[in-house]
Amino acid sequence: MRNLLSGWGALGLAAMALAAGSLAAAPLQQGAGAQWVSPGGDAGKTHHSLLTGIDAANVGQLGFAWGMDLGTTRGQEATPVMVDGVLYTSGTAGRAYAFDAVTGAELWRFEPDVDMQVNRTVCCDMVNRGVAVARGKVFVATLDGWLYALDAKTGAVVWKGDFIEDRKRGDNSTGAPEVAGDVVVIGMSGAEYDVRGYVTALDLETGTLRWRWHVVPSDPRLGPQESPELEAALKTWDVNSRWDIGGGGSPWDAINYDPETGYVLVGTGNGGPYATSKRSPAGGDNLYLASIVALDPKTGRMKWHYQETPGDNWDFTATQPMILTRMMVDGEDRPVVLHAPKNGYLYVLDRRDGKLLRANPIVRTNWAKGIDANGGPILDPQAADYTTGPKIVFPATTGARNWHPASYDPATGLYIGAVLDMGNLIFMTDGAKPHKARGLNNDAALIFTPDVKEALATFPPAFGDAVRKTPAYAEALKNPASAQVRAIDPLTGRTVWAADTAGWQDRGGVLTTASGLTIYGGVTGKLFVRETKTGKLLKEIDTGTAIMAAPMTYAIKGVQYIAVMAGWGGGGYPFVPRYSAAYMRGNMSRLLVFKIGGGAVPMPDLLPPLEVAPEAPVQAGGVTAQTIARGQGLFFGNCAICHANQPRSITPDLRRMQPATHDAFRQIVREGLLVPNGMPRWDDILSVEDADAIHAYLIDLQGKTRTDELAKVNAGKPLDGPSLTILSNY
Repeated sequence: MRNLLSGWGALGLAAMALAAGSLAAAPLQQGAGAQWVSPGGDAGKTHHSLLTGIDAANVGQLGFAWGMDLGTTRGQEATPVMVDGVLYTSGTAGRAYAFDAVTGAELWRFEPDVDMQVNRTVCCDMVNRGVAVARGKVFVATLDGWLYALDAKTGAVVWKGDFIEDRKRGDNSTGAPEVAGDVVVIGMSGAEYDVRGYVTALDLETGTLRWRWHVVPSDPRLGPQESPELEAALKTWDVNSRWDIGGGGSPWDAINYDPETGYVLVGTGNGGPYATSKRSPAGGDNLYLASIVALDPKTGRMKWHYQETPGDNWDFTATQPMILTRMMVDGEDRPVVLHAPKNGYLYVLDRRDGKLLRANPIVRTNWAKGIDANGGPILDPQAADYTTGPKIVFPATTGARNWHPASYDPATGLYIGAVLDMGNLIFMTDGAKPHKARGLNNDAALIFTPDVKEALATFPPAFGDAVRKTPAYAEALKNPASAQVRAIDPLTGRTVWAADTAGWQDRGGVLTTASGLTIYGGVTGKLFVRETKTGKLLKEIDTGTAIMAAPMTYAIKGVQYIAVMAGWGGGGYPFVPRYSAAYMRGNMSRLLVFKIGGGAVPMPDLLPPLEVAPEAPVQAGGVTAQTIARGQGLFFGNCAICHANQPRSITPDLRRMQPATHDAFRQIVREGLLVPNGMPRWDDILSVEDADAIHAYLIDLQGKTRTDELAKVNAGKPLDGPSLTILSNY
């Protein structure tokens, strides 16, 4: 056998310690061995493997070993975990699975009963980013905010814990839990809605609440803050802030337990509403938005913090995955955290005290001119303050980096991950906005730079002229977007090599190995293997299913396997790009496993050709142009974030409703007829008249779509060519 288990001795102890729930006694390793004990592989979540059984010499023989259809068409973002020969993973809305890691035999499946009303507050699909395994239990969080401890052998529920503070607000959950000693820590989502962000620690054995740490202060008129650090944070907020909306800050990902310091590191979310001037009119840094905070897992008290985007104005979350490792910095071997959040910078911080060691831009960043001597950004209001008028801001709210995990290869010192260099036009929407319970409260509109030029033709001339005068307009036209997998020197920000992806929506997680391989998927359905040092393409496998999640690898009895979750989804999930495998073959979400000597991947069937939209029904009596315009506004305010109304969308194309759907429209929207399918009811927000106005708009849109598509057929043009455009905020 070749050097398959290189470095496994010490790492095996760390893996067994994690499985036993006693990781604090183990040293931090730089890579996973035969087992892959957390979604990030090792305690530092480096997404790096010490295995060398698959290398440049034999990767040409990599093929399909086994797979599993997950029975859903929603997005898959989890990285599986392998402990003691069992492959554990999570899926849509918090489902969990256990498979024999060699044969693929299903050992158990957990399908929780999820309150689908939570879908009203989920911006970015019913995804889940993984499980934690410790003390014979598998921990998984559901979309509606329940944490389950499952028996690792049987999948039976050991306990169920509620970690949502206020179920009348927009709180939900898409992240992976993190075991930290005798607690399991979980974040929550929903900053665009009406939440006050927090992380919660539950007892590992019982599921009872141990502590909760809030990101944002509470309304000071309601009494003292929950902790001294929140009292300090209050000084960075206007006393007249929009406390009714909650402030945002939800830590929906990026929770790492550091066994060397004993701290839990948490990346926090964006502010709500987006604009600082609306959220905290007098300004301020608005601690602890868009920050990394270090917490004591025993008490929940804060040890240190570093705010990456003070007074966040642009949805620049700090929730992107962190990597804990060691590096030589300025001649000293330091314990560091590597972090590339949405805001376009790659940060290197000391894990002991949060001291900033390096911060380098990796994309265009016109919101800031650089980082000052105190470690804070040098803001550029002229370029990026959209509260005084529309601005094109780089990077976009999609982020230079997002949830897609990067990898750190200690042998080369390279940080390798998906990077998006794109901006967006951002502008305020008119009028004062009252608190919208469990509804979007972001109060800003966004158009990504690839769409800006076309979109301006639909706006009043004065608005278009204002946009064209913005400092970044010429740059937006010159280079609207660039999406790549990049290998970056984290100390300098220099890109060592870059590989283009199929488009700006094509981003995926990364795995590296000690044999010098970089492995990642694409939404085209391809799995790519490159040489880590140079980026040279060594192998690609067409799977027929879009891949966004990070691959992982493990070894059993001398055989190394690579596994990856496949399925299109996440932010903007209804808008399926044409280059995606989901556009051509549908979105049959799957778990795919590969090994040397494997065969061809079973391919999903191609979708049938598109058909012309059905004839629209006659409008009800009394429908006017004003009714349709009102319905359009209600649609974009409540429905468009999920319904793209485009061919091949993951959600129903409402321009193609059949007569039975039209007949049941009120029952679907207001009475929950399709709640089992994930469509929530809206009778607490939308009146009968509101639902009818939305329906009138969709009938009008369906009629226009049919006319447009019939004209294309007569002209011999494809139905999915450029047509009626629907713009939605992100």
